[in-house]
Amino acid sequence: MGGNAKTTEFLKECLADALIKLLRKKPIEKISVPEISETAQVGRTTYFRNFSSKQEAITFKLIKLWERWAEDHGIAERKNFTPENGLTFFEYNYSIKDILTLLYGRGLQTAIYNSFYEIMMPQHGENVLECYKGRFYSYGLFGLLDEWVRRGFHETPQEMQAYINMICEK
Repeated sequence: MGGNAKTTEFLKECLADALIKLLRKKPIEKISVPEISETAQVGRTTYFRNFSSKQEAITFKLIKLWERWAEDHGIAERKNFTPENGLTFFEYNYSIKDILTLLYGRGLQTAIYNSFYEIMMPQHGENVLECYKGRFYSYGLFGLLDEWVRRGFHETPQEMQAYINMICEK
């Protein structure tokens, strides 16, 4: 027994939003599942049916934010980031800089990386080169994002793209 996919996605997002709201007030270790469920106004079992961890809920939310942003901006290629289309990556992250800053402040970089890797390409696929390439780009872009967040998003997305171009020059 279960709801339709739209309802499930909506409830999952409500839970993730509730968690992010609570993160603004206290560290993740001090947030309980009943508290998340109450804030989201859904049953506790809904949380356990959909997430195995709080980080998984955050990763889910970041992926949803990307899907919406990509749709709103007419991004056709949504799964394959390369040095050539890094500007899209940085524009998206700049658009959610408040959430990223919050997550960094709470030590949740792993959830951020997991969302990027999941967005960038399928894991453990048949094409070994594509798997390594996806991991390479996801770590590289995450490394740049990591520094950018720590620097307070001082540079523009266009400047970040310029850094990618300089780094990747042959």
